Amino acid sequence: MIANKKARELFLKAVEEEQNGAVYEAIKYYKSAMQLVPDIEFKINYNRSPDPDRVGGSYLEENENEIDDLLAYFQQQLAVEHSSQKICEPEVETSQVHISALPMEVLMYIFRWVVSCDLDMRALEQLSLVCRGFYICARDPEIWHAACLRVWGRNCTKILPFTSWREMFLERPRVRYDGVYISKTSYIRQGEESLDGFYRKWHQVEYYRYLRFFPDGQVMMLTTPEEPLATVPRLRSRNTRMESILFGHYRLSQDTDNQTKVYVVVSKRKEEVGHRSRFCRRNPAPDSDRTFHVGLQLSSGGRQRFNKLVWIHHSCHITYRSTGETVITAFDLDKMYTPLFFARVKSYTAFSDRPL
Repeated sequence: MIANKKARELFLKAVEEEQNGAVYEAIKYYKSAMQLVPDIEFKINYNRSPDPDRVGGSYLEENENEIDDLLAYFQQQLAVEHSSQKICEPEVETSQVHISALPMEVLMYIFRWVVSCDLDMRALEQLSLVCRGFYICARDPEIWHAACLRVWGRNCTKILPFTSWREMFLERPRVRYDGVYISKTSYIRQGEESLDGFYRKWHQVEYYRYLRFFPDGQVMMLTTPEEPLATVPRLRSRNTRMESILFGHYRLSQDTDNQTKVYVVVSKRKEEVGHRSRFCRRNPAPDSDRTFHVGLQLSSGGRQRFNKLVWIHHSCHITYRSTGETVITAFDLDKMYTPLFFARVKSYTAFSDRPL
């Protein structure tokens, strides 16, 4: 309740600053409000004025009545203020061509580049804070529908029970792509006895597990003693040449218990099996193929959404090429299988390779 109240105060302050022409101050307050309550614009009601002459003045009533639909309100304001189809106008006069001169189709194509093939919807939400016109464009149903299709494919043909494709993308459980899931495991291992038999060494072992998901269904998995500061930047591209990294695919599944599961199948790349070294002869290819099957339960923890993966299954499948026989070894999920927590990495979405 305290967070909602504070977010509401910040949002109303942002609206007031925007009406007074202090755009930069308004953006700052908008951001602060959305950090506290991401969907604060849907929880604040305004009182729409039917008088067009009041547009540009203070549209917040002193009795703090609320608006049901901010998107519809902005669309109404733009329709009254601009008889043309421009979504915005330059704040100051300029000799250069303003972005509002672009056709709507071109502008929406730019927005798809902002989202990119990596589904950087966070950047789209930040772009919506620029002005009312960008807010309307960032709520375009086609963009959010395309994002939902990239995540769930044929499993999102119906928008129900959600009210919009944007609400589905924000509320329906899914893995995140703008970072990496990391777990750290530590344990004490007994060492060998000394030659004189007076003492025995103990070793503290630490290692990390990394899981990086991509919107096209591919995944990278790595187990290494290297800390995240050195490892995370090297997981930005799926073309990385790191040793011991596993590549594969994943799928989301919602079981009857209403829990979302993530099933992963990974193995080493075939070109890395039986590779040729610069200083030695080609290593013989092994007579078996190994794949690892992982089951994880997706949940939310703290203030972040879908940021926790809990182990529910881990097994190794060895298929012998000579006989075609497959041997399955299931691992016991003991305390070594600590949950993986999501860490956002800004560099993963800093560049766009392809539009949405």
